[in-house]
Amino acid sequence: MTTQRHYSPIDRLLLQADTAMRTLLPFSGQPYRPSPAIVQPDAQMSETDTRHVAGLMRINHTGEVCAQALYQGQALTAKLPQVRAAMEHAAEEEIDHLAWCEQRIRQLGSHPSVLNPLFYGLSFGIGAAAGLISDKVSLGFVAATENQVCKHLDEHLEQLPAGDEKSRAILEQMRIDEEHHAESALDAGGFRFPAPVRFGMSLLAKVMTKSTYRI
Repeated sequence: MTTQRHYSPIDRLLLQADTAMRTLLPFSGQPYRPSPAIVQPDAQMSETDTRHVAGLMRINHTGEVCAQALYQGQALTAKLPQVRAAMEHAAEEEIDHLAWCEQRIRQLGSHPSVLNPLFYGLSFGIGAAAGLISDKVSLGFVAATENQVCKHLDEHLEQLPAGDEKSRAILEQMRIDEEHHAESALDAGGFRFPAPVRFGMSLLAKVMTKSTYRI
């Protein structure tokens, strides 16, 4: 018979610090699934296309850094154990995306955004605040965020060079996973955010996109 371990507030803070370090340090996130890009052929791209794809993957990598922080912040303040467990499980799945994007960025001869620590801190604070309000709001925020991510992934898929099957395979699998996270959050009782709130979130996402494309 197995028993569930109960963590003290200090234990949880230490675990959060460990997660933050593993999210932000290079090559520290170990995926649970192999990258979909592995089975795809290499493509010959111009220098301009290579820089553009690297910029797109950098944006997506930063988005996954934010997702990690958001889920961890929500897990820290979630009131119901099942909601906390769901947030922690979603964060584990997002580790795959984080690692896949970093691997692809490195293959393209580039690097993740230097602004990632800033965005991690902001996202963690937002997630923790949402969890303090209520689990319903917290789950709703997950759904709204993942829907925004899906829209950005659709835009990036349209911008990829035709021959870049490696990046395409990664983004397509990410979109499947993100859509599932959004649906699961709503099915669990998440609040459907009104249009003005979603519009504000979209504006914030555009700020992140513009700031991380090159740096």
